[in-house]
Amino acid sequence: MKDFTPFTFTLEEYNGQKVIFIQFDYNKTLKNQIKELKGACWNSKLQTWYVPDTVEYRTLFNLPEVYTVGKRVLSKISDRNRDEIDRLILQLKLKGYSPNTIRSYVNEFAQYLYFLKDNPAQECGEKEVRSYLIYCIDDLRLTENTLHSRINAVKFYYEKVLFQEKIFLEIPRPKKQSKLPKALNMHEVRKILDATENLKHNTMLKLCYGMGLRLSEIVNLKIANIDSKNMRVHIERGKGKKDRFVNLPDSVLEQLRSYYIEYKPKVYLFEGQYGGQYSSRAVQEVFKKSLNKANISKKVGIHSLRHSFATHLLENGTDIRFIQELLGHNDLKTTFVYTHVSDKTIRKIISPLDNL
Repeated sequence: MKDFTPFTFTLEEYNGQKVIFIQFDYNKTLKNQIKELKGACWNSKLQTWYVPDTVEYRTLFNLPEVYTVGKRVLSKISDRNRDEIDRLILQLKLKGYSPNTIRSYVNEFAQYLYFLKDNPAQECGEKEVRSYLIYCIDDLRLTENTLHSRINAVKFYYEKVLFQEKIFLEIPRPKKQSKLPKALNMHEVRKILDATENLKHNTMLKLCYGMGLRLSEIVNLKIANIDSKNMRVHIERGKGKKDRFVNLPDSVLEQLRSYYIEYKPKVYLFEGQYGGQYSSRAVQEVFKKSLNKANISKKVGIHSLRHSFATHLLENGTDIRFIQELLGHNDLKTTFVYTHVSDKTIRKIISPLDNL
């Protein structure tokens, strides 16, 4: 990775778009380094270079993640409650929560502050929280999963920011709907991979399925994590900040080498067009396009490749405890859900209707 320490970066808005201004003491080598960045522009009026403010560039320049609330929601939050969002973010960071979790908690907590109107959040308690949950259930008709996300955000604020742990002892949680994971059959997985012609995208999806990776794990995968000699891949800081090793499929090794030679990634195995880490949204879009191109009508996301990996291993007779380890599940109960999807024995049972 190139050294960006000689540069100073400023996050600004220019011509209605978010950009990153780049300042440095003039040096031809440094100037050429900036010119090589895709999308880099020179502003003669301001006498500065700038690039689009993207996730890839923030990662490349080691800039902090910004957790924002939509302008429409923010405008409806009382001035006296806006500082509570910053307090929540600070405590989430100190607790070591992931950027995705912080982003989710901030957005869900902002909805609660919007509901409170001029009532200061610090002075509210069980009564206000109960009213808010009833509003979410009766008026907004939120799903159980969304409701749990909102409860988690509000609970964190009162218990970890204000240290009012007793507030949620008397507030029941709605029962979660028990959903089975949405898996694809092997024929469908093959169709998706065949429909993905781009070498980078094809390699990406093959590794997702072939190693049972989460979306966050495929974008965080680094070149240094690949051990082709022992055919193992080190997954760093997976869900729950847990490391694990998974097996590198033999069938993908030559393609992986071809991909590396053609794309020449620097640090991350899959890097964006501006360098740095490939964005999660871009990976999701790759899968969606391949799904449509393969004419598969199932409503599934890229996480279905991980579900399919576990399901197909079970169908091939792999011990569920090994599958638990490969998936990085803390509790075997989490892995057992795949037995409901892949139980061939149950599928062989003949309905009495067929014997009439």
